[in-house]
Amino acid sequence: MKKIIIAASALAFMSGAAFASSNNGVIKHYDATARVITLESGKSYTIPRDVALPPLQVGEKVSIQLNGERDKVTSVLTKPLF
Repeated sequence: MKKIIIAASALAFMSGAAFASSNNGVIKHYDATARVITLESGKSYTIPRDVALPPLQVGEKVSIQLNGERDKVTSVLTKPLF
């Protein structure tokens, strides 16, 4: 019985992580006051106040992590250009 509970817990944990997603791109515009990042693809993301932001610059590659429902940014990561 203990093995079944452990297996079910592991499956539930892994399936939750599978629904999270990310969008990668290059910053076209960044409004630090409004905390809005617009990528060259045209997609814009408003970053919640509780999400830490690294220093960002136009032309920089970023990875924007979203929650499972894809309606809230959970983190922003910068990527090297090479």
